Amino acid sequence: MVNKKKEQNWGYWFVLPLYPYQQRATLRWEVVKDTIWTFEQPHGLLYAVVPIRMTVIRLAKGGLLVYAPIAPTGECLKLVKELENKHGDVKYIIHSTSSGLEHKIFVGPFARRFPQAQVLSAPSQWSFPLNLPLSWLGFPSRRTSILPSDYRRSTLPDEFAYSILDINLSPGYFTEVALLHKPTQTLLVTDTIIKIPRKPPDIIQLNPFPLLFHARETGLDNSEDNLTNRWKGWQRICLFALYFRPSKLETISLKQLLKEVRQSPNLSRENYFGLFPFRWQSDWHISFEAITNQNKPFVAPIIETLILPQSPKKVVEWADKISLWQFKQVIPAHFQAPIKMTPSEFRQAFSFLESKNNLLSQLYPSGNKQIYRQDSTFIKQLKQQFTKIGILKPSQPFL
Repeated sequence: MVNKKKEQNWGYWFVLPLYPYQQRATLRWEVVKDTIWTFEQPHGLLYAVVPIRMTVIRLAKGGLLVYAPIAPTGECLKLVKELENKHGDVKYIIHSTSSGLEHKIFVGPFARRFPQAQVLSAPSQWSFPLNLPLSWLGFPSRRTSILPSDYRRSTLPDEFAYSILDINLSPGYFTEVALLHKPTQTLLVTDTIIKIPRKPPDIIQLNPFPLLFHARETGLDNSEDNLTNRWKGWQRICLFALYFRPSKLETISLKQLLKEVRQSPNLSRENYFGLFPFRWQSDWHISFEAITNQNKPFVAPIIETLILPQSPKKVVEWADKISLWQFKQVIPAHFQAPIKMTPSEFRQAFSFLESKNNLLSQLYPSGNKQIYRQDSTFIKQLKQQFTKIGILKPSQPFL
């Protein structure tokens, strides 16, 4: 009998100690029959757990391309090997970002399990606190190369095109490789576009503890495992993940926190020893509705506020280029996928940058603008602090 726990073990979890640490389940989904598959694992901090996604595409001449690798656990590798047995070896591994440590950390270990594959990396790679070469970060030096700015000069098959967004953030770069698979009209992105599902994804429901943890109203609650609590927990997780500290969230006093810890029915390590310093206002759900009520993909508030205003003209030019391509769906590396989306809808998601006064107060995604501006207050404060100490440059006007 297969030892599921052993198959899901990720031995290098301590390099980036985020939930679910060493136990990472993997689910595979077929997006386009016999052509595109997504692989999902849970990933997060403080039980704000969302899917992290890898996409695998069958090449026209045989073999596979992997975009944004995830943790190569035994379970994950087994699912990839099943595709290799049917469609040929993994030939290309695309590292699609420069700033997303949650993606970079898996590339080297994944590549070592597929020694025949070329590793094609986004440019402007950097690391902190020391800026180390990719080979020191585990990338196989003899098989790793940087993607050229013009996709026609790359080694990728003709069935692909890509466009690279590269923004200088002072300490490093935010880079995103948008990859188009022409035969299926599918666009792959990493962090720039997301869509929030109303119900928790299946990969998060395999272990519902994070959902039930965030469904509680106080630290004294013991949430029953039912559909209502799973949905409530998921929606609150989304608000944490998008805003860090949404406007409908309050913290309790230290005195009240310690009182609840003493009375907590669950003092386990998994339950943070009874610590639960949050209180949600009774109308918290309107914040979730504000990001889902138009049923549109959008730019995550963190990216929208902290990153893209650093170089708005470059972002719009990148979006303009992609909007000329023919695609009908987008697969991002987080939250919902695939997303039905036209090129014009993709372009519209970045239109907020075209304001002549694209200050923080003017930024908003699809949904209720007023609620969003309230929820993004903490991110705006972070922006101001990061700018003050030189971590970020001031937002640039669109010229």
